[in-house]
Amino acid sequence: MKTFSARPADIDKKWILVDADGVVLGRMASQIALILRGKHKPSYTPHMDCGDNVVVINAGKVHLTGKKLKDKIYYRHTGYPGGIKERRAGEILAGKHPERVVQKAIERMIPSGPLGRRQLKNLRVYAGAEHPHEAQNPEVVDIAARNPKNKRSA
Repeated sequence: MKTFSARPADIDKKWILVDADGVVLGRMASQIALILRGKHKPSYTPHMDCGDNVVVINAGKVHLTGKKLKDKIYYRHTGYPGGIKERRAGEILAGKHPERVVQKAIERMIPSGPLGRRQLKNLRVYAGAEHPHEAQNPEVVDIAARNPKNKRSA
């Protein structure tokens, strides 16, 4: 029996909706990264973008366990000497773009490279409950119900 290798015509992409309200960030991000890569499908092919499109809503209400709200630091560099900047996870979640915490968590779980960048374009994250993808009829996936540890009070 020969090994199955998916071609672009064999791939069908679905739309999946994930509600991040009260869900632990890392556990949710690992499940979403798995869906974006397509590893949940029996037709997974490592060199093809066979993952689904994922829409995450309520990203501003995601939970971080332990002391991560004040201890977890996100670094960036301005490009100038001595230009390293840092922000705490709590500051970002309370700020103007709280969805960036979820985007970074998922981005860091996907391999870097051309295929990883293509798979990451299938992710849409929104801080509130509204999203403009109702026309795609996304299938609702309840990440919190998969494991009792996925939904935890901080």
